[in-house]
Amino acid sequence: MDVPDVAKMMEIINLYKDWKEFSLVNINLEIEKGEYFVILGPTGAGKTLLLETIAGFYFPDSGEVWIERHEVTNLAPEKRRIGFIYQDYSLFPHFTVEENIEFGLKLRKSTDTNRKRMKEIMNWLSISHLAHRYPNTLSGGEQQKVAIARAIAIEPSILLLDEPLAALDLRTRDYLREELRRVKSELGITMVHVTHDQTEAMVLADRIAVMMRGRIMQVGTPFEIFNKPQNEEIADFVGVENILSGVVRNNENGVAEIEVDMECNIFAVSNYHAGKVKVFIRPEDIILVEKMGKSSARNVVKGKIEEMSDMGPLTRVKMDNSLVALITKQSRENIGLREGKEVYATFKATSVHAVRG
Repeated sequence: MDVPDVAKMMEIINLYKDWKEFSLVNINLEIEKGEYFVILGPTGAGKTLLLETIAGFYFPDSGEVWIERHEVTNLAPEKRRIGFIYQDYSLFPHFTVEENIEFGLKLRKSTDTNRKRMKEIMNWLSISHLAHRYPNTLSGGEQQKVAIARAIAIEPSILLLDEPLAALDLRTRDYLREELRRVKSELGITMVHVTHDQTEAMVLADRIAVMMRGRIMQVGTPFEIFNKPQNEEIADFVGVENILSGVVRNNENGVAEIEVDMECNIFAVSNYHAGKVKVFIRPEDIILVEKMGKSSARNVVKGKIEEMSDMGPLTRVKMDNSLVALITKQSRENIGLREGKEVYATFKATSVHAVRG
């Protein structure tokens, strides 16, 4: 048997687990030391079941889990040096904050060392003033910080996080994102974080695995996942609203001319020279202008605005040619956008991603 690469913190090899009503199928992942790795997918994709299988709460029917070059597939959770943080915090209600954090340290021989470690972590996370409080007297953000403290107190090799920010308000969520990044950068802990929140994945991840129906669909950097999805299903999930069917008619120097269901062809940076393709264009990559002047954009499509929807600081604009753009309110006001107005949609060939159709 080949021993996994020493540079990897964790490897999952051909993992399969059947629960009758749901299965994890052929999961293969490699996670680097010190990496912030996010498993992103819709509700019901199997993200939590995968995380719990990595932790040892379930044993797979087949396949292997390796951590730091040691196979742990059938080891009990407490023998894997893994910390686990749940969405609902899972703190002991009858323990104080101090007692909750100390709980994971009790197997250590030196009580003095335990207490010193506990106090260092509480100071580091700025929760020392909560030491003698009980969980039901804390805010959601405070409870999650205690859960983080308890998880890192045992000095895990890997920290597993199951939707850790989902139950929090927006402001607290933003703050704790920064705390999680600090945990990763300052302590060097490898993080594996599951979420359905795309913004969370984009902000936190070094790499992302997209998971659907118990399978890993694509692994890549945030840019690769959100800008170069491998198929239409992934593109739709990650917010690529412009999905067009087309046929490559020409390709010169790596710029393909693609005939799509609009009045003009569009150009994409692509190696495809012929055949049917699916074309993906993110709505934020489309610029709307009233009149065409000089532009480096290779693609210009004329259309009429059908619908405009406010989305906080942005406006979603749908045109009669089926293109959807996301523009700032300032841009909307500058060109006086309104329903029924004719505009030009421009976008660069580098913003167009084509895959085999």
